[in-house]
Amino acid sequence: MPKTDVSSLSMLGKETETAKSPEEAVLEKVPSNHVGTDYVVRFTAPEFTSLCPMTGQPDFAHIVIDYIPNEWLVESKSLKLFLHSFRNHGAFHEDCSIYIAKRIVELLDPKWLRIGAYWYPRGGIPIDVFWQTGKPPEGVWLPDQGVATYRGRG
Repeated sequence: MPKTDVSSLSMLGKETETAKSPEEAVLEKVPSNHVGTDYVVRFTAPEFTSLCPMTGQPDFAHIVIDYIPNEWLVESKSLKLFLHSFRNHGAFHEDCSIYIAKRIVELLDPKWLRIGAYWYPRGGIPIDVFWQTGKPPEGVWLPDQGVATYRGRG
């Protein structure tokens, strides 16, 4: 098994502060050792937090990111810190969700990516945001994201 080159990483194995905003957050990547093999990588952030840009009140989401790598993998510590940088950032649900996906696509140029952002209701309305870069390659095992739509007491 080839050893992954981590020489370009600036955060892994080091004490790292959280960026003050998502725009300042650094996302890092490592080379994939399985270029040419289609497989799905899933990241789940069940306790994502951002702030409402109007009220400053916290908004919470369960976010699932699936992608099929091309030449690169996202380094997970940098992804965790990137997601954490939204905790004091005011943006609407749709903006947060799509910004996250586009930053990862820009970093990795994956074969395919999708995001499911399942936002908890505030004011009585849950807002779920879904986006993908296109159709996934045929023959890839792509499990359901496994997050039930919000039902409330119904």
